[in-house]
Amino acid sequence: MLITELIVGVILIVIGITNYRGNISSIHSYHRHRVKDEDVKPFGRLMGSGTIIIGVGVIVNGIINYFGNKALVSVGMLFMFVTIAIGIALFIYATIKYNKGIF
Repeated sequence: MLITELIVGVILIVIGITNYRGNISSIHSYHRHRVKDEDVKPFGRLMGSGTIIIGVGVIVNGIINYFGNKALVSVGMLFMFVTIAIGIALFIYATIKYNKGIF
């Protein structure tokens, strides 16, 4: 299980770094095409930051699950859920701000 979480976390972090640097090709085309050219960088930074935060949460959860006891496993799951919530909040904020709405 640790290997799977590490792989997923690293993939998310790599995608997040790519988005953060301005390459938003991994984001759905509907959202990409609605972003103005001058807003691509800030949109990518927000989306990339959210993806990186989620990736870190997955990795930390995997490490805590592997090495921790039952009490720590609950902390790891809570940490992962919090990072996922923060990442999703950044996604929604970026989409509303630069796409003028979610849909």
